[in-house]
Amino acid sequence: MNEPATPDLESGEALDAILASFARAGFARCEPSILQPAGVFLDHSGEDFRGRLYLTSDAGGADLCLRPEYTIPVCLAYLASGDAAQAASYAYGGPVFRYPGEGERGAGELRQAGLESFGREDREAADAEILAAALEAAAGAGASGLSIRAGDAGLVSAFLDRLDLPPAWRRRVEIGHARGEPLASVFAPPANGKEQAGMLAALSKVDAREARALVEDLLSIAGISAVGGRSAGEIAERFLEQAALADGAGVSAKTHALVDAFFAIEGQIDEASSALRRLAADTGIDLSDALDSLDTRSSFLAARGLDIDSVRFSTSFARRLDYYSGFVFEARADGAGQPLLGGGRYDRLLSTLGAKTDIPAVGAAIWVDRLAARGQAR
Repeated sequence: MNEPATPDLESGEALDAILASFARAGFARCEPSILQPAGVFLDHSGEDFRGRLYLTSDAGGADLCLRPEYTIPVCLAYLASGDAAQAASYAYGGPVFRYPGEGERGAGELRQAGLESFGREDREAADAEILAAALEAAAGAGASGLSIRAGDAGLVSAFLDRLDLPPAWRRRVEIGHARGEPLASVFAPPANGKEQAGMLAALSKVDAREARALVEDLLSIAGISAVGGRSAGEIAERFLEQAALADGAGVSAKTHALVDAFFAIEGQIDEASSALRRLAADTGIDLSDALDSLDTRSSFLAARGLDIDSVRFSTSFARRLDYYSGFVFEARADGAGQPLLGGGRYDRLLSTLGAKTDIPAVGAAIWVDRLAARGQAR
């Protein structure tokens, strides 16, 4: 008996197979324009991302770019449609354009396919549907039996909410986690501490209002009203935050040890949940809502036929995009190499794009070119 043919990825059959799988799962096709306003990507990824965009401008001088990814354009299309604030599910597939980042290979044009689900209040069920649909589509394109690594930005946030951390340290830990920084780096003094040691030491010893006024006065004397889009007040707040971090005050040894213990938990998803419940019970931290959500999601994944033993959960895992607010995941062949697909929940993103309130949203992207490279290597 003949084996089914693996899609010819170079001819685009893989992309067609993925999109056909999405259509069978009930996702409507959405293809935003290749030419997009650059500002929205810079607002969410920072000015450092500018160097990876292929930029142009319109007749009025507004910055435009070739589409560097799909999630934000699909979000904007949803908000502009009659479906906004209602449950809607979309699929996409085509080229994206961005200059390869450090350590990345390949040309600046990549093929990507994916899914976005908006407006569903049954978040755990929606998370499971997106991951299962992405895995099924990838399998249809020749990538089956992938190893999955998952995390939960919402669980991390719930944990940090229950710690007695000063705001500067809370922000530092949350941002460090989102960027995938090791804890040793997160708790290290700021990199610019030596150059600004005198200023930071002085600020740490005075009242916050006086310190803010001092920084604003110094900026005013220097004739500085804004830097990189930040006002003098925002710059002052940043100096105060750096002073708190450099001083190291506010983080007890007990809290530091608890943070270490939390972010060290990793294992098969059900085993990780049990370890988290033991930690919560031992320390008196109430994580019941977040852990109930984790277990409910696992049940939905199992109901969709996913091998739960293939899902490895890590409290330290993040996808290095600040807009993720809940469940996040990546899938790799044999657990190694670059992810072939990834995604997660981003309930707060649409309100930053013009929605009046937060809208539940979750999505996944498949890197078709990585599937192609894997197929050629086999």
